[in-house]
Amino acid sequence: MKLGFFTQPVHPITRDYREILKEDQDAVILADELGYCEAFVGEHMTDLAEPITSCLVFLATLIDKTSQIKLATGVINMPSYHPVHVAAQVAMMDHLLDGRFLMGIGPGGLPSDIEVFGNLDLDKNEKMVEAIDQVLAIWSGEAPYNLEGKHYKTSTERTLFPEIGQGVVKKPLQQPHPPIVFTALAPYSKGITAAAERGWTGVSSNYVQDHWVATHIPKFVEGQQNAGIPEDPSLWRVAKSIMVSDDGADAIRYARSVEGPYGFYFSNLMKKIARGRGAQGLALFKSHPDQPDDEVSVQHSLDTQVIAGDVDAVVEQILAHRELVGPYGTLMYTGHDWADIPLARRSMELMATEVMPKVNAALGD
Repeated sequence: MKLGFFTQPVHPITRDYREILKEDQDAVILADELGYCEAFVGEHMTDLAEPITSCLVFLATLIDKTSQIKLATGVINMPSYHPVHVAAQVAMMDHLLDGRFLMGIGPGGLPSDIEVFGNLDLDKNEKMVEAIDQVLAIWSGEAPYNLEGKHYKTSTERTLFPEIGQGVVKKPLQQPHPPIVFTALAPYSKGITAAAERGWTGVSSNYVQDHWVATHIPKFVEGQQNAGIPEDPSLWRVAKSIMVSDDGADAIRYARSVEGPYGFYFSNLMKKIARGRGAQGLALFKSHPDQPDDEVSVQHSLDTQVIAGDVDAVVEQILAHRELVGPYGTLMYTGHDWADIPLARRSMELMATEVMPKVNAALGD
């Protein structure tokens, strides 16, 4: 099992913006130095707590500061852009990274982003599909394109001047396009199957309980089967909130305290989801489907969804988690606010140098 990195990120809104942006850069740079295989970074334009407004711009600052890690959008919120924005900018990023790029896409989940771009009363999943279909058509087609759907129109017919390159969108380095990755929340999601049928891979969110994540991988494999793609659950990723320290008590205090950075993360996400999706959304945090709503709390999520302890305790918890959710290929260590910088950096280091070798030795046995 490989080790990757995923961050939205989520920080207290009182912190200095420059400081947290540098901290988020440092986390990806550290992941690269430690041999993490890939790093996904999210974006939101109207949220002080989730301060990266463009994952592509942020990743561009890391091109020369990393060497081996694949950099990934986590995700581009497709309904917020015209398909040409995405096609042109992703193609450039793919070339700048010499193909060390993964394209994470999604419909966007932050209500204020959805509203500000005029998508609050639209079917954002439908708009996302139309957007990515036009992006792929641009990359596989030739100018002037002439693509028209319900939400977007793409054409350079009136201004095309191919002899000098005018009116032509650049194609990505990786052909036919960079690998496409989607995020998964809902249990038994038909969207997972539909995406897998297109050859895309996915990642289960870290704030979804394991018993719901266990429904994602079968739907992914189902999509591969439907498309005649060789079944390969190792292409699936699962994100988890993890804290490992030399002294397990330090990890538990840091990661399972409501007042700590992990507590802030779950508090922030639960408030957003409760307002945006109500009880249906909060069901993602339930440790069993019939759990009463009044038992769902930040502390409950920290106790049931965060892996924490010393090396051996974290290894044991990861193996138990994987036994429950089923086989998958990449564990995505989720980045949180570095309230204690040495402890946070040490956790990432221990994951790479001690935890994962022991996990893989156990899986090999």
